[in-house]
Amino acid sequence: RQRSGCGMCRHGRRPLPTFDVPYFKYIDEEDEEDEWSSRSQSSTEDDSGDSLLSDRYVVVSGTPEKILEHLLSDLHLEAAQDKETETLLDDFLLTYTVFMTTDDLCQALLRQYPFKCCNHQGKEDDSDVSCRKRKVLHLVSQWTSLYKDWLHEDEHLKQFLKTIYRNVLDDVYEYPILEKELKEFQKILGMHRRHTVDEYSPHRKNKTFFHQFSLKENWLQHRGTMNEAEEIFCRVYITEHSYVSVKAQVTTSAQEILKIVAEKIQYPEEELALVIITFSGEKHELQPNDLAISKSYESSSRMFVYRRDLTDSLSPFADNEELQQRSVRILGINTWDLALELTNFDWSLFNAIHEQELIYFTFSRQGSAENTENLSLLLQRCNEVQLWVATEILLCSQLCKRVQLVKKFIKIAAHCKAQRNLNSFFAIVMGLNTASVSRLSQTWEKIPGKFKKLFTELESLTDPSLNHKAYRDAFKKMKSPKIPFMPLLLKDVTFIHEGNKTFLDNLVNFEKLHMIADTVRSLRHCRNNQFGNEVPLKEHNELKPYIHHLHVIDNQQALFELSHRIEPRA
Repeated sequence: RQRSGCGMCRHGRRPLPTFDVPYFKYIDEEDEEDEWSSRSQSSTEDDSGDSLLSDRYVVVSGTPEKILEHLLSDLHLEAAQDKETETLLDDFLLTYTVFMTTDDLCQALLRQYPFKCCNHQGKEDDSDVSCRKRKVLHLVSQWTSLYKDWLHEDEHLKQFLKTIYRNVLDDVYEYPILEKELKEFQKILGMHRRHTVDEYSPHRKNKTFFHQFSLKENWLQHRGTMNEAEEIFCRVYITEHSYVSVKAQVTTSAQEILKIVAEKIQYPEEELALVIITFSGEKHELQPNDLAISKSYESSSRMFVYRRDLTDSLSPFADNEELQQRSVRILGINTWDLALELTNFDWSLFNAIHEQELIYFTFSRQGSAENTENLSLLLQRCNEVQLWVATEILLCSQLCKRVQLVKKFIKIAAHCKAQRNLNSFFAIVMGLNTASVSRLSQTWEKIPGKFKKLFTELESLTDPSLNHKAYRDAFKKMKSPKIPFMPLLLKDVTFIHEGNKTFLDNLVNFEKLHMIADTVRSLRHCRNNQFGNEVPLKEHNELKPYIHHLHVIDNQQALFELSHRIEPRA
């Protein structure tokens, strides 16, 4: 991230006042003072540990156009990027949405792309022009590679890619060196036909290109078609405060959802009905082929499961006594297998999160809810695992089985830690520490000493003191792949955001954005390798649906009532 040979510092320099540590600010006198600033940063230290001034520079602040211009000037095309340039490029692409729209970036890149050589004094000028073109195209390639299909539905990006591709087609005959970039764009656009320089001579008409392009736009619709197939969490309520979490596609039918819920609550499917209840109190029974999730979202309503014989009165389960009497199925499942299934499920959610989602989530930009879907799923899952632990324990009325349940959850938490799934690990420990569970003195008294000791060790990792030092130290030592405790990562990004201004004297505070990008990049380290997709050692027909469709009570008052019912206050 240290900058060398910074273009804005090649001319006259005016040092500004120094601060507590060596800190100088230089402004290019040929540019307007309010467009750009940088600070020098030493790459060495003296014996006392104080930084020494050197000739290397860091982007501190500037206008979006100037930052982009500086970034392009420092790009290397043939050789590998130096670490500082690579980091600056990544910082910019990760955080540009904070200070400019995608349309702004597209227009800025078009302005940086030279359409024709300004003068014809020799080959050197042609070389400079082609180099500038290639740098813009390289940045666009890096941009689309980083975002993959995340921005494919953006209309401004669609139009920009069409325009820039058309420019390359027009230029490749005059600048054959652009052939490589042309092929790269063919991959980006999903155009499989091979193009040669001769095919795109100035004598060819653009009409052919437009016809060909219109036939190859399937990739632009990829994101839209995926929306229908994307899986989301929906809640099917059994009582007012108790629901089954169902991860299903938007196109899942009411019958399929009802089958999942019936299996979860161990109730005959033919005796149940799926009902939509709007917040205004209107009730509508869903037919088997209805798209339950779509209908639920359209009417901003909740889905309830009712007994079919009570459909006329539409009374939900009046009490969860039946649920309390069911067998505690979790006791018959191997703890490692349970933890492994939790990890596989969490990994599928975590691996789908785009780094940009953390940026949108933190800055709460307009439309951020649509751009943080995967992140929201993982956060929701963390909350549900916590509630699931409390629900399972509090619905168990028999003391001996309740003790076995607590022991089992302690072991599952230890296994999640061993599998480097810190998301479920934290959720389970927090579930055991829920007030309605921790007050069960009769239960905790019967927990063997070795389990209490193990739980104390696990709890120490969740200790928030010294900014969660115990967790951070342990997590840093874990090899990848690993799943972080996402709420803490979001807290770090939010802390940087709220502790630093985004704009300084109307310039983008790029120092702040670098710190945020650096934190967000930790996702890459966690996902350096893929989990081996291990499967549970023993086959359990109900293990996957059990873990995928958690039954939870999401009301603290209801949980406390259950807690006092099984262990009344002395």
